[in-house]
Amino acid sequence: MRSVWDRTGCLMFFPRQDKPSGALEVLSTAGTIGLHLVSATFVGLAMGYFLDKWLGTEPWLLLIFLILGIVAGFRDVFLEVRRIQRRTDGDSGAMK
Repeated sequence: MRSVWDRTGCLMFFPRQDKPSGALEVLSTAGTIGLHLVSATFVGLAMGYFLDKWLGTEPWLLLIFLILGIVAGFRDVFLEVRRIQRRTDGDSGAMK
């Protein structure tokens, strides 16, 4: 393994690259998409649970906010996929 010294004098074993590798980019994209879906669902579930406990409307607000969280998660996934698709279309257009 070749080590490199950066400008600050610190030893870097993995020097920075201008562009991330293809595999790293795919893994980060997959992680982002999964995180969008899970976090939106969890936030909706938590909001519904606590509102139900506070207002005494069990289980209605939990179900409504759970469904809203799932919809919001899929919306975030859809927007992320569209962003990735636009980026790859722009990259392939520059190659032609």
